[in-house]
Amino acid sequence: MTSDDDKLSAEDRLIARFFKPVATHPGALGLSDDAAFLTPPKGCDIVLKTDAIIGGVHFFAEDDAGTVARKALRVNLSDLAAKGATPLGFLVSLALPKDIGEAWLASFAEGLRADADAFSCPLFGGDTDRTPGPIMISVAMIGSVPQGSMVRRAGARAGDLVFVTGTIGDAALGLVLRKGAAWPLNEAQRAHLLSRYLLPQPRNALADTVRTYASAAMDVSDGLAGDLAKLCRVSQVAAEVEVKHVPLSDAAQAAIAADPAMLETALTGGDDFEIVCTVPPAKADSFRAAARGVGVPVAEIGCVVTGAGARFLSADGPALAFKRASFSHF
Repeated sequence: MTSDDDKLSAEDRLIARFFKPVATHPGALGLSDDAAFLTPPKGCDIVLKTDAIIGGVHFFAEDDAGTVARKALRVNLSDLAAKGATPLGFLVSLALPKDIGEAWLASFAEGLRADADAFSCPLFGGDTDRTPGPIMISVAMIGSVPQGSMVRRAGARAGDLVFVTGTIGDAALGLVLRKGAAWPLNEAQRAHLLSRYLLPQPRNALADTVRTYASAAMDVSDGLAGDLAKLCRVSQVAAEVEVKHVPLSDAAQAAIAADPAMLETALTGGDDFEIVCTVPPAKADSFRAAARGVGVPVAEIGCVVTGAGARFLSADGPALAFKRASFSHF
């Protein structure tokens, strides 16, 4: 006699064992179908986002699989936060080399489950494939906003104030540290930079606040300087940022003190996954108060002006000239 398990393909067994427990929404159909369904909340628009992370590019082969899973989810959650959107669920596609075994998959699935629970964002489905290359994890995120209220990159106006959440540059500096930098940091500072590279802290708690007060916003994934310039380009404005007002962690400050060239890395490096947004002056105090209310630190770093581009002004006035203003894969 043949059991039901014997009739399942290896891929079906993999999905049933590791990913079915993460697919808790009824519309996921227990991952038993070729597709899933989702009924949008009444009066809401659907917000869609997809981002992939690749072994050797966004994480190291020796990184914990559960942490890799959480990073894959969080880089997409960060985009929803900047749009003022609430996560509804996600799809995940995996391209796995042959040497990936069950222990790695079990840890990956547990990390995925932990953050799916933490962010109320269940799995709806996806795909698994073999690859001769490095691991690739692609997440397609689904969110919602009240109709017509998604915060776009367009919308900034001259006179608006520029804000960022959290601290800037920690992840980029963490990557440099991971590659062997020998700055005189204490253990807490080292741990902070390394953890910010390994595991982003998406600002989804601020989504409603961004949607209520921001005129334009985006998440900072490719470096503050380059991403703010992208926002300005779409909004057809310019921005002036005072570098002394850009929030830096104690660890980042220590790294930059040891190697001043790292200031450029902090301002232009990727993987911050903070939010940069513009807020009209009349709404600035309310924005700050609302951010305090949800426990997300925000800092005013500059203002929107007429013109084009994003200029980062040093303490004595001249704009900094960057070798490369933004991380790019190409």
